[in-house]
Amino acid sequence: MPDEEKILMERPDYEEELISIIQSDESPEVIRERLDDYHDNDIATVLQTLTKEDRLKAYRILGLERVSELFTYYDEVAQYIDELDVEIAADILETMDADEAVDILEELDEEKRAQLTRRIDKSSMEDIAMIQSYDEDEIGSRMSTNFIVIHTGLSIKQAMRELVAQAAENDNISTLYVVDDQEAFYGAIDLKDLIVARQGSNLEDLIMTSYPYVYATEQIAECIEELRDYSEDSIPVLDDEKKILGVITANELVDVVDEELGEDYAKLAGLTAEEDLNEPLKNSVRKRLPWLVLLLCLGLVVSSVVGVFEHVVAQLPLVVLFQSMVLDMAGNTGTQTLAVTIRVISDTELTAKQKFHHVIKEMRVGMTNGFLLGIVACLLVGFYITIAKGKPVMMGFATSACIGFSLLVTMIISSSLGSLIPMGFKKIGVDPAVASGPLITTINDMIAVITYYGLSWIFLINLLGFSG
Repeated sequence: MPDEEKILMERPDYEEELISIIQSDESPEVIRERLDDYHDNDIATVLQTLTKEDRLKAYRILGLERVSELFTYYDEVAQYIDELDVEIAADILETMDADEAVDILEELDEEKRAQLTRRIDKSSMEDIAMIQSYDEDEIGSRMSTNFIVIHTGLSIKQAMRELVAQAAENDNISTLYVVDDQEAFYGAIDLKDLIVARQGSNLEDLIMTSYPYVYATEQIAECIEELRDYSEDSIPVLDDEKKILGVITANELVDVVDEELGEDYAKLAGLTAEEDLNEPLKNSVRKRLPWLVLLLCLGLVVSSVVGVFEHVVAQLPLVVLFQSMVLDMAGNTGTQTLAVTIRVISDTELTAKQKFHHVIKEMRVGMTNGFLLGIVACLLVGFYITIAKGKPVMMGFATSACIGFSLLVTMIISSSLGSLIPMGFKKIGVDPAVASGPLITTINDMIAVITYYGLSWIFLINLLGFSG
């Protein structure tokens, strides 16, 4: 590709341009007009690299509303809030959407939070308190109070007038929510439909009365798939009386999905929660230690089981060489099945029959993989024992056949447990991701040990009489 085409494909870097504009000696009006040509994210990124004085200068020029947008893009807001006068910081939080203000307040220390909340106006504080009243696992904790609402019975012209009046305070206008005379949610209108509607049209004809909604007290993990399936810009959040409290926007939904995936990934790794790059040492230890203690106890149980077969090892030490291979394959199979199963059962519309078919399918996958790997192991291990260890051909391939059969049995059992355990957790109301990789691996280790040494004792020692 020619160099000219490579240059055209590169994304522009606005950092130097923005620094030059912010640090220039031009009038505030000129600087503000020039900054209007740049995205808030680019400006916020550059401001974090500048001095406190340059930031305060930019804040004064841009005004409260624009600055409140910039603050939503900052990585660590606390240090930038501390740079501001308390009154100005409170004004910025008032200008923000309530859900964004809640996120920032949670990052501040208790004293600073108290200083700001005393200065935020009553209306904004009511919205903030409402969102804070919900548990972090409930949809209500992630909703925005930025939305347009109109009543039934209006004409097209009256609805447009309401839209214009409310748009000054609420910029989430792509969907208008309709309520009845009792303020209960009635339906929604797409902005485009309202704009193209003729003056004499009936507003009722534009209302989608089957528009999706969620309740504020619903668990995020339980309704996240449903929300994502609708692919709407925003979905209303209702209270128990079906009155609109707020909306879940598409942007917030992306963040929620990302967090849920992060938490599930953390649990699969044997953690109680997702870790942050800058997480303090004690927090990381606190998240990991409980699982490690549990796994240590299970590991002791596995070791005790191995002790039960001490006589097998004493009579036929050769089998110890291949213990780790059998255990590793059992653990890997269980972890793979676990990951697939958690994804499958996250679909709330899955029927019991479909879940049953999933378990059967995973068992068949485990059996097929176990059969193929068992054959490979039987051949490779047989030649290894015969050639490298100098054992008789009969003993070498009898041992390898026992190993291959152990792989088949353990992989079938591991596939079954990898699907049944998370389904069992789901049934009793426990997050299935808690059936983490390390936990399922340890349980499968125990089963693999019993299977491998049990078969070795029965076939190699008792039936064939091998020793040494």
